[in-house]
Amino acid sequence: MTIILRWRFWYALVLAVTLSSGPVRSAASPEPSQAREFFVYLGTYTGPKSRGLYVCRLDVRSGRLSSPALAAEAENPTFLAVHPNRPALYSAERPLLYAANEVRKGQVSAYAVDREKGTLTLLNRQSSRGEGPCHLSVDPAGRNVLVANYGGGNIAVLPIDREGRLGEATAFIQHEGSSVNRQRQEKAHAHWIDAAPGGFALVCDLGLDKVMIYQFDPAKGSLRAHEPAFASVQPGAGPRHLAFHPNGPFAYVINELGNTVTAFKYNAEHGTLQELQTVPTLPADFKGRSTTAEIEVHPSGKFLYGSNRGHDSIAVFAIDSATGRLTAAGHHATQGKAPRNFAVDPTGRWLLAANQDSDSVVVFEIHPQTGRLTATGQAVEVGKPVCVKFIPVQ
Repeated sequence: MTIILRWRFWYALVLAVTLSSGPVRSAASPEPSQAREFFVYLGTYTGPKSRGLYVCRLDVRSGRLSSPALAAEAENPTFLAVHPNRPALYSAERPLLYAANEVRKGQVSAYAVDREKGTLTLLNRQSSRGEGPCHLSVDPAGRNVLVANYGGGNIAVLPIDREGRLGEATAFIQHEGSSVNRQRQEKAHAHWIDAAPGGFALVCDLGLDKVMIYQFDPAKGSLRAHEPAFASVQPGAGPRHLAFHPNGPFAYVINELGNTVTAFKYNAEHGTLQELQTVPTLPADFKGRSTTAEIEVHPSGKFLYGSNRGHDSIAVFAIDSATGRLTAAGHHATQGKAPRNFAVDPTGRWLLAANQDSDSVVVFEIHPQTGRLTATGQAVEVGKPVCVKFIPVQ
């Protein structure tokens, strides 16, 4: 706990220095946990029913979700990240067409957010330095975008300037190796990346069955080798995404191929992950085909959620605040097919499930004592939704 608070203080200090050149949050702008209404941005795979990035409005008092409107045209904006203190949003995108002699690399786009209307204005685009970018994040100081390229099996850091635009990569690391699943783990497949407490960055590599650990300097946008270099999961598990506990030294990895969650104790002073337990995300009697996708810890730190594609459900776990260990607390159907992504709103009242294969986003109410989900009857249609992010309405 002390280490986590120290990390937050350190980043707050860095952020204060970063913002000293001018304000980026107006006095009238609500804090996320106090806002009554949020813009909900939806990343999609473009196709017959989608042209890019969409925006809805969520009323956190009622759970009402408005119909999606096109916020910006883009090619396959598969994952989104919100700047922590500027009206800016970033998207990992996979262009549909390439020149004949062009290496099939993805791109990251920066957008300015209109906090009153919700529309997005393209600022610029930069190469992700690899094929198939599938995840990105903004460091807590708001200085860099970190991006994981699934197809390329590599990661990169792109600096953010004072206007929110992206610069060329200041760091790039290529992963090497494979694991036991010859179809999905024939090589490295970086699937998730984010800054971690204590000056580190963690990367889930599905192809290597490892959570890679790097030393990360947000001021320089640099990544360096660390010792230990990684923490392993069970062979063939396929680590996909990771979620930190909001107020404890714990991290949770959802394993796509193994349909499990691995709980770790995270030491922010030394940059180490110690496995606590691995638990299944599927009911014991399920016999069909399924893979996991997203994972998120409730803002209260009491509950953890993970999505199952095939079983088409959200698995719920209770978190022991002292030990970080998980106890299964049930499954809830997402009322659609292939919940590629979901998100809990910052107030902790609502969970929005994005069902990729049924073109829907469905709203569930979260029980504050048990973490269980109740369908609200609220749902919207959007083509191939694959990411959900919130920004308070100004």
